[in-house]
Amino acid sequence: MFLGEYQHSLDPKGRITIPARFREELGDAFVVTKGLDNCLFVYSMPEWKTVEENLKRLPFTQGDARAFARFFFSGACECEIDKQGRILLPLSLREYANIDKDVVIIGVGSRVEVWSQENWGKYAEKAEASYEEISEKLVDLGL
Repeated sequence: MFLGEYQHSLDPKGRITIPARFREELGDAFVVTKGLDNCLFVYSMPEWKTVEENLKRLPFTQGDARAFARFFFSGACECEIDKQGRILLPLSLREYANIDKDVVIIGVGSRVEVWSQENWGKYAEKAEASYEEISEKLVDLGL
């Protein structure tokens, strides 16, 4: 399970360091793709296979399902960690997530998310303002 929040910087070659606590669970190779809320989702290979199978079950006859699958799969790339614990983030993913220098890497249970520091700050501020309201809704759902 991925937990925690880590601050890192993009190096001049477009690489980021994956936190040591996440490396073992992610393995040597994993998938990075466009996430929601303008962040990147990072999945271990076993988790990616589960996500992939779930998306394959969506009815291709529905436009929304096709659109989401296109968005999700077209942005995906397999990454490998180098000896210094870094990965190269493709330019298209950096542009999508507005990552140019400082990043925030967070654990979200079954996946890791990579955010630009600016986007994470805006998201966290907005989410904190409605945290109690959101938690009440989730508790009402039995979570």
